[in-house]
Amino acid sequence: MKHFTKVIALFLIISSCSTDNGGIKDYREENDQEIQDYITANNLNALSSNTGLYYVIDEPGTGAQPTTTSDVTVAYKGYFTNGQVFDESDDLGISFNLQQVITGWTEGITYFKEGGSGMLLIPSHLAYGNLGRGNIPGGAVLIFDINLITVN
Repeated sequence: MKHFTKVIALFLIISSCSTDNGGIKDYREENDQEIQDYITANNLNALSSNTGLYYVIDEPGTGAQPTTTSDVTVAYKGYFTNGQVFDESDDLGISFNLQQVITGWTEGITYFKEGGSGMLLIPSHLAYGNLGRGNIPGGAVLIFDINLITVN
């Protein structure tokens, strides 16, 4: 009976570890469906990358095209798929290095040239993941209207 109890206890420990996964949820499928539903509902002509990022190019721009290590100035509005705005710059934008922002921006801004504008639809694994940040909950899809003002 002692061995049976130990086996059951070991089984419960192993199974709880494998199903709990440390409290980390993979939102990729859920986020992808949410983004596709948003694209359909808003009749957007979006492209997708192999990372799961979706983007819409309204104006490609004609100036310099940034790389993932460029310094850029971008005006933006960030919101959730329900339209609730969580952050916004002024028309002058903010300047930063593309290595200092969420992965969705590091990749997405490089699809535009200086003077370009459009939208980035970013799944949580390319943003703030399961933990979220500030008023952004874990697992959230983020949408950004962006205007790439300059590549510095």
